[in-house]
Amino acid sequence: RAALVLAPEPRDFGAALRRPGVSLIAECKKASPSRGVLRNGYDAAALAREYEVNGARAISVLTDIKFFQGRIEDLVAVRQAVTVPVLRKDFIFDPYQLIEARAAGADAVLLIAALLPGNTLRDLRLEAEALGMQALVEVHDEAEVEHALASGAAIVGVNNRDLRYFDVHFETTGRLRPLIPRDRILVSESGINTPADVRQLAEMGADAMLVGERLVRSKDAGARVRELVGAGKER
Repeated sequence: RAALVLAPEPRDFGAALRRPGVSLIAECKKASPSRGVLRNGYDAAALAREYEVNGARAISVLTDIKFFQGRIEDLVAVRQAVTVPVLRKDFIFDPYQLIEARAAGADAVLLIAALLPGNTLRDLRLEAEALGMQALVEVHDEAEVEHALASGAAIVGVNNRDLRYFDVHFETTGRLRPLIPRDRILVSESGINTPADVRQLAEMGADAMLVGERLVRSKDAGARVRELVGAGKER
């Protein structure tokens, strides 16, 4: 907790996502469980700067070591490199991870509803907010939406990927959209690759989209960001 004194002032993640059009959260991710290392010479800070200058409204940083080869140092470097809000994406179970995230400069954290039963989800959300951060609560089905809303989630991320089989269905966003009140922010996640994908999900009611692998694997990540941001402006 001593390191919190030196942490930078939080940036408003929710406000960034509420701006007109569809907001893009661009992700810094070194590797994935299925594809291994995604980008040779991975430099999270440089990639984040490229994302921001081309229109990303927030940056997501994978800090999980085991599955994604991430580091908390990547989060520190990205937060220092950009002026937009930064999300820590990890498997968060413990309040200590929230303190660690804020000390590293995170403005928001990912909380996965399926992994946080009972009051744990609500308690971690409240602790994150007490530290000055916001929580992106991830769901995949109707029961998880109910759990997220009961926890008081203001930002709900719908993961289009079925983590049991790793297949992607955008219909998940469309199916769950009516269950999420319009005063909450809906972020569509996973499998978003093209401007057509952005337009389709925007028509389903997504307020923001989180895109990772498509950008990280691209030889011109900036151009890919511009394409997706441009499609989001058409909403």
